[in-house]
Amino acid sequence: MRSLFLAVPLFLLSCVLHGEDWPQFRGQNASGISTSKEPLPEVFSSEENVAWKHQVGDGIASPVIMNGRVFVSAMTGEQKISLIAFKLADGTKLWSHDIETGKLPRITPPNSHASSTPAADSERVYLYVSTVGIVAFDSNTGKEVWRYVMPKPAYLMDWGAAASPVVLNGMVIFCQDDDLAPFLVAVDAATGKEKWKTPRSEMLAGYAVPVVCEAEGRTDIVVAGSGKLKGYDPSTGKELWTCNTLLRTIMTSPVVNEGVIYIAVQSYGDATRTLKHALLEWLDTNQDGILSRDETPKEFHERFDASDKNHDKQIGPEEIDTAFQSPDNMAAGGNIIQAIRGGGLGDVTKTHLVWNLDHKTPSNIASPLFYNGRLYLVKSGGMSSCYDTKDGKTLWERSRLGNFGDYYASPIAANGRLYIAAKNGFVVVLEDGPELKVLGKHDLGEEIIATPAVVDGRMLVRTRESLICVSSKSVQP
Repeated sequence: MRSLFLAVPLFLLSCVLHGEDWPQFRGQNASGISTSKEPLPEVFSSEENVAWKHQVGDGIASPVIMNGRVFVSAMTGEQKISLIAFKLADGTKLWSHDIETGKLPRITPPNSHASSTPAADSERVYLYVSTVGIVAFDSNTGKEVWRYVMPKPAYLMDWGAAASPVVLNGMVIFCQDDDLAPFLVAVDAATGKEKWKTPRSEMLAGYAVPVVCEAEGRTDIVVAGSGKLKGYDPSTGKELWTCNTLLRTIMTSPVVNEGVIYIAVQSYGDATRTLKHALLEWLDTNQDGILSRDETPKEFHERFDASDKNHDKQIGPEEIDTAFQSPDNMAAGGNIIQAIRGGGLGDVTKTHLVWNLDHKTPSNIASPLFYNGRLYLVKSGGMSSCYDTKDGKTLWERSRLGNFGDYYASPIAANGRLYIAAKNGFVVVLEDGPELKVLGKHDLGEEIIATPAVVDGRMLVRTRESLICVSSKSVQP
């Protein structure tokens, strides 16, 4: 065994020694699962088993870890976003790079302009900034390598940007589903040159992270969006299939296991409340049931004019049903939990939907977690639900976690346990299993919106202003 280890080439030693990576939002393929066998501490808090902590600035993007380095973004000025790198072992600050944003758009709390989780590979780290585009940095030095400039996203309800890139086969993949000109794009990770760009004109604002699904001998990029789950060819961006079973607003990301895609969505209203109800609630300032041109953001005036069929500078009751959206994708609100088989071609709506639940259990923000054959959900109010992924059978539903409040972070798992971070700063720990068992509740003392990251017995928690490393390991020099 010793001689085998010594035979490992020197250039691979860093990969062997640094251990597990968590390279994007929710780690490998957005799964939310740490595969390391190293345990997290049984007890932790703002004062117990904190290996290191840094105040970094406002932000809600998750930290990512690659080759023993932690990368996190933060607002460090009124028009400045910084990407900061730390040494995982002891929290040493390695570098910081500032990006001037220019004038920032409107945004709705609790969102932050530092909301996009970076993505990393062995050489570079990639950050999306809504007013700039995607910026690549050398992960060792922090030096900017390239920029890919993109159009600024626009949101009818002023939610603001929060989408995150992923890395696949030497490409940076990014989905910008806004209310104006949504698209999916791939750029070369080394050069920043565009490889392909696919319009998603049927979509409304959404924030799902692209995931990879291997099925039927093929690898697809899968993206959830308004009304439809779609699969794309990663080499060309060509749409391969669509499953038209989703809801209007998609803020959660799907998870994949053995060729099956699982998604849980809560979208404003119910099946009879199409986009018009949200438009009137958010934009109709005088509440007369009619949208005037000056009640809509100026960047949407062209879309307003296209919806204003009689050209009276108003969108009245006879026009609002189809305003600002594709007439071929009039998705409504509601609640769904679905399992959809990947690997199809064309319209797979009737052939690849494995099971579908209409339960009031999904969150509109927190993504589901697939772990050991079960699908775990958490939503505001401190309620958790769990389903058997074979058939969607309910194992428990809307059961209290003992920590009331809002939940924006998605659940993650490590070593047979689930970690669920709440806005109030508590992290609830559950035992993985068919029955709800709360093992503990740990107070980190600061607001948590971002999903934590876990590698090799360390949990990195991004609070609203800080980055905290929870670990029972002693700090290494």
